[in-house]
Amino acid sequence: MYNKVFMIGNLTRDPEMRATTAGIPVCHFALAVNRIGKDGGVDFFNIVAWRRLAEICGEFLKKGSPVAVEGRLQVRSYQGKDGGAKTMTEIVIDNMQMLGRKGDSSATPAAPNAVSINEAGVSASPNEGEEIPF
Repeated sequence: MYNKVFMIGNLTRDPEMRATTAGIPVCHFALAVNRIGKDGGVDFFNIVAWRRLAEICGEFLKKGSPVAVEGRLQVRSYQGKDGGAKTMTEIVIDNMQMLGRKGDSSATPAAPNAVSINEAGVSASPNEGEEIPF
């Protein structure tokens, strides 16, 4: 059994870049994903990227960017400002693919048609020989 999540959606806000006390980059953003079905609707998910993938997300993604993400679902507990126990569900991604077209207002202007980035920062472009903008 595996904990694997794959989603396609649009960023609801610009990514927030931070670093841990040890200096490890971390990026947070939210993804709006349309529900399929008669009732439709939209679900919102908190996304977390680490290290080189976090840096790439922070640099190339913006509010409205269409992306595909792959990762794992994580539920964590923490103490709220009021002292009570809180839980948060988030998706920790290890792969991200920027979607959209060049010149598309919702896509990153410098991004090719589709670029996959994994946690190590390695890209896999569908068009061999194309230069990657990062």
